[in-house]
Amino acid sequence: MNHHELNVIDFHAHFPVTFNSNPSDREPHPLLANYARDRGERMRKEHATLPPEPMARTDEEVDAYAARWAAEIERHRLRRIVFVTGRNNDLLSSLVARYPDRFAGLAHHKLEPGAEVELKRAVDELGLVGYKLLAPRTDYPFEDPQLRPVWEFCAERKLPVLIHFGFLGRGGGIVHHPRMSPLTLYEVACDFPEIPFVIPHFGAGYWQDLLALCWSLPNIYVDSSGSNQWVQWMPYNLTLKDLFAKAYETIGSERILFGSDSSYFPRGFVLRYLQDQLRICYQLNLPEEDIGAIFGGNAARLLGLEVE
Repeated sequence: MNHHELNVIDFHAHFPVTFNSNPSDREPHPLLANYARDRGERMRKEHATLPPEPMARTDEEVDAYAARWAAEIERHRLRRIVFVTGRNNDLLSSLVARYPDRFAGLAHHKLEPGAEVELKRAVDELGLVGYKLLAPRTDYPFEDPQLRPVWEFCAERKLPVLIHFGFLGRGGGIVHHPRMSPLTLYEVACDFPEIPFVIPHFGAGYWQDLLALCWSLPNIYVDSSGSNQWVQWMPYNLTLKDLFAKAYETIGSERILFGSDSSYFPRGFVLRYLQDQLRICYQLNLPEEDIGAIFGGNAARLLGLEVE
């Protein structure tokens, strides 16, 4: 499947670098750790990928991975890749600055009272172009008045805000939290329709709730990223083709964004996910202009780039 003429923008990737440890994170029970490891190995075998190389730790390793990622973009003829994590805002900003025509980055610090200060710095001083959050790791309700300055800034700048809802992690991951469902965003998304909220992985187990939110509000976008293996854990049959078909039928092409969830090497950019998703869109007989929007045009619009 030839994607070279589509000007593909991957809206969801992770730079492969170690994260600073969080003192509040507890070490998992050994039985849970083993289960997570076994599930991860099974997933790797299902996709026939090589074991991942270690995440970058030193400055030299970060430099090397940045160069490899730039080469991946060139090799696969992508227009740009958006890293939604990269250890911290300063490091990710420095990577984007090295390859400004290839990389873009989202701020990814914790949502808490006062978070608008760091967000303003990340956007105005560091050049990051949005905000990425993990709902199942957010301690405050989105509508908490203390968080309102964050949303006001995002609305003022029309910043895309990507929020992971639903299952988080692999075996032993999070499946219960007050903010698992995309519907917990309803009040804020309703109050701030200027903010384009992007929900990745088709809601990661909360597809019905995500569709309801999309039905109610025009500023909710769906991100197709990753293997979407969560469909295996639904109590009814559901496939990636079903997800694309329903999203296109209900919200149209203008609110669907391609993402790969790529990260580590030697896998690099997951071309298979792009090919699978493109194949599905052609099987569904989507018009070429809609395919172009999904795989690059919509992302360009949200990022303030020229739509090619």
